[in-house]
Amino acid sequence: MDKKLFTQNAEFQRLVVLKTNRYKRHKNRAFFVEGVRNINNAIAHGWHIESLVYSGERVLSDWAKQTLNAVHSDVNYVLTNALMEALSGKADTSELVAVVQMHTDEVSRLTLSDVPLLALFDRPSNHGNLGTIIRSCDGLGVDGLILTGHAADLYDPEVIAASMGSFFKVPTIRATDNPALFRYIDGLRERYDGFQLVGTTAHKEKNVFDADFTRPTMLLVGNETDGLSRAYKDACDMLVTIPMAADSTASSFNVGCAATVLFYEARRQREACICKG
Repeated sequence: MDKKLFTQNAEFQRLVVLKTNRYKRHKNRAFFVEGVRNINNAIAHGWHIESLVYSGERVLSDWAKQTLNAVHSDVNYVLTNALMEALSGKADTSELVAVVQMHTDEVSRLTLSDVPLLALFDRPSNHGNLGTIIRSCDGLGVDGLILTGHAADLYDPEVIAASMGSFFKVPTIRATDNPALFRYIDGLRERYDGFQLVGTTAHKEKNVFDADFTRPTMLLVGNETDGLSRAYKDACDMLVTIPMAADSTASSFNVGCAATVLFYEARRQREACICKG
C-alpha cells in the first residue's frame, strides 16, 4: 500500500467531492465513510477499502494504528490537521476516514434465508429515513433491501451515518429497471411457495397484526410524501395499515417508524411460530 502526503490539491478535492457530490461518487464507484463503527463494519463485512485518510500531525489511537496496519488498501493519504478538520464532518475531528468501493446492484447480492423476508423502499427521498430503515432491517432480521425509482443516494454520508454501521451488513441494491425487478419477484414466487408482496398504506386496509408474515414475504413501503407508486401497489397481494390510537391526531407514521413496526411484527410472528413448533 502506497502512502501519499499532500496539502490542498486535486487529490484532496477528490476526497471532498466523494463526500459531497452524488454524480462524482457514482462516476468513481467510491464513497466516503466516517466513524469508528462504520469503518469497522465495512472492514468486517468485506467491503474493499480503497484509501484510509488521517492526519500526520496527530497522535493516533491504538485502533487507528491497528486499522492502518491491518487493512490492505490501495493507497492511504496523510493530511495536515487543518485539512483533516476541513474534510471531517464532526465537531471532534475523526482521526480516520475511508474511501470505500461501491458494490454492484445485482440481485444475486441478496442472500435469502429459507423463508425469506425482504424489504422494498419505493422512491425514498430522505437520507435519514433510508439509513434508519437499513438499521431496522439489520436489527430485525430482514434479508435485504431493494430501492426503486429516482431516490435519495444510497451512498450519501447521511445515509451511512443514520444506519449506525448497519449499511455494511444489510445487502441493499438499487433497482432502476422495473420490468427486471418484477421478473425477479416472479422468480421468487416460483421458488418459494406462498411468497407474498405486502404493501403499506395510511388508508384503512387490513390490520398489520392480522397479516401472516410467517410466509415468504417482501414488505413494501413507499415514498415519504406519496406512498407506494401505483405499479407497486397494484402488484401487492395485500395492503396493510398500522392501527393508530382512536384519539390520535396523527394521520400516519413516519416511513422509518412504519417500516420498523412492520419488520418487528414479521419477526414477532416468526419467533412465535418457532416457539410453537
